[in-house]
Amino acid sequence: MRSRSDPANTATVPRLLTKHTYFILALIACIAFPAAALAATGSSGGNERIGVADAIPAKATILDRPAKSFRQTIHITIARIEAARRVKLRRERHQLYASLPGGVSLTTLEAIASCESGGDPTAVSSDGSYRGKYQFDYGTWESVGGTGDPAAASEAEQDYRAALLYSASGSSPWPVCG
Repeated sequence: MRSRSDPANTATVPRLLTKHTYFILALIACIAFPAAALAATGSSGGNERIGVADAIPAKATILDRPAKSFRQTIHITIARIEAARRVKLRRERHQLYASLPGGVSLTTLEAIASCESGGDPTAVSSDGSYRGKYQFDYGTWESVGGTGDPAAASEAEQDYRAALLYSASGSSPWPVCG
């Protein structure tokens, strides 16, 4: 039977390294020896001091792959959240306009808005006479029940007023885009 002090008995080595005393000694040795080696390599005879600012961080290449994977996971998750948000907004918008006046479809309104203003509810023509998502003039806006500036009205109100106008007059108020 072999004793614990026998060099061939390697089963006790891992147990010894797990004890706190040996771990602390090993940690101190890992810190002290590189620091002593750095201090001993002075080039001009010992007047130089090595500080923390002179330290060069070690490359942590072992962490590069997990960090890249983590960043990819973050980007994918953000993209999925954004896609879900867009789907939710689209669903809410279709529910909101499911019963537009006069049976006007949302697709028709979107086509007109895209052509007139690029879909921007705050758009104003270069001369200022046509305003909002559907480029209403003040007279037309008031004729469908709108008040104030069409470009200052909410997008939902502009859609509703455009649907009223389309159901009453067809595409003639938008000669180019209707």
